[in-house]
Amino acid sequence: MRTWGPLTAICMGTFMLLLDVTIAVVALPDMARSLHASLSDLQWVMDGYALALAALLLGIGAAADILGRRRVHVAGVVVFASASLLCGVASGPGMLVAARGLQGLGAAAMFATTLPLLGSIYQGKQRSVALGVWGAVSGAAAAVGPVVGGLLTDGPGWRWIFYVNLPVSVIAVWLTLRVVPESHGSRARRIDWAGTVTFAAFAAALTYGAVRAGQHGWGETGTLVTFAAGVVALGCFLAVERRGADPLLDPRLLLKPAFSGVMVGALAFNGAAFSLMAYDSIWLQTLLGMSPVRGGLVFLWMSLSAFVVAAAGGRLLHGVPARITIGGGLLLIGSGQFCMTGLDAGSTATALVPGLVLVGVGTGLVSPGLAGAALAAVPPERAGMAGGAVNTFRQLGYALGIAVYGTVLTSRMQDTLPHDAAHALAGGAAGALRGAFPEHVLRAAFASGLNTAAVVAGLTATVAGALVIALVRTGRPARTGATESAAPTLEKEGAEPR
Repeated sequence: MRTWGPLTAICMGTFMLLLDVTIAVVALPDMARSLHASLSDLQWVMDGYALALAALLLGIGAAADILGRRRVHVAGVVVFASASLLCGVASGPGMLVAARGLQGLGAAAMFATTLPLLGSIYQGKQRSVALGVWGAVSGAAAAVGPVVGGLLTDGPGWRWIFYVNLPVSVIAVWLTLRVVPESHGSRARRIDWAGTVTFAAFAAALTYGAVRAGQHGWGETGTLVTFAAGVVALGCFLAVERRGADPLLDPRLLLKPAFSGVMVGALAFNGAAFSLMAYDSIWLQTLLGMSPVRGGLVFLWMSLSAFVVAAAGGRLLHGVPARITIGGGLLLIGSGQFCMTGLDAGSTATALVPGLVLVGVGTGLVSPGLAGAALAAVPPERAGMAGGAVNTFRQLGYALGIAVYGTVLTSRMQDTLPHDAAHALAGGAAGALRGAFPEHVLRAAFASGLNTAAVVAGLTATVAGALVIALVRTGRPARTGATESAAPTLEKEGAEPR
């Protein structure tokens, strides 16, 4: 490597923003107790971050081409750090949710500029090494998130899962300004403000509608109005993008079966593989009495499986068609979720292990190939757009999964518990309910809710896997070569794949 400085600076930002997707999972019960948060509050603690990241990623990437990628990246780190401080000092759930949304804005600025900066600095073999290191760091962040969150929550407290970002951010800003050169994309591009606003409105309305359905029902007037607003926003987004000179996402790409298949896979992947972890964590801690550290360690079965498969698959599966690795991986994720549907009042954490291993194996197959499959499905000049779309759909899938599975969970629990009690139990308030309901009833209700949510997650992954196998038929492999070829194009497009 010519120099490790730029790679280190950029990977520090990537590690932080991806760590914060999952680090809060095991801290949710402590947050609920400390801030007197409801289930919907906890959902928005997770969704506020993922939704802002998904909604703003493409728009900020285009803006960075014009304003300067290093400048936007550094600004993103500063916003992320400031929001982390606000998260740490939050006095109530509303402030925490707002700060998490601000964190997502900073993360979008960091994420959108990561690979374009690497692509402008490293060439040839050095670029291949840099992308490999970046990919390993990305995977490590997701793997250690629950464990780090558990250690910090069990130790100095849940607020430190946000405070820990501050010293890392200071070092990242200093190092980026010192060793990362500025770069720009095409100065002729224009920022698609209309597309950014309409897509954000669509994503927010869809997610809010799913959360609201859990509180008021799918047929309630407000819920239906919210979904209708989302449909209108989606129509406006498609109309704007079709007519725009520099669209964030060309709707005509969605008419390509291979591209639309990959987007379905990306949306289902993050939702089916990761979203249910939040509710599993609440069950482990508030019903089974596990500490945040022990609860976080349970998810290591999934993380280690994903890491081993991704590392081995790079060599063993080189050249295997994307529809097999991605589609097959999604089918394994679906199988893993189905394996976690046998919970009852007497179940322990070990009941999750076989399913978590299968989900991890599927994740190790899907994650490395998504970006390459998207790039292989579009013309080279659209590579940056395709890579950014993969990131966007993945984060949107995670946000929707949190909302939908929470609604399914509470709906099933209401078969044995009153509405308010079901929502309180799902929000981590088992301790407050133990005086009113027998322990066996609470455990049985939560287990039943998790079983139903896991069935929905399993069906999501299975259907998506079948669609990927049917639709994604390209002649190019979805492995490292495709990802590497994206980097020069990403310098023009201002987005990045994952």
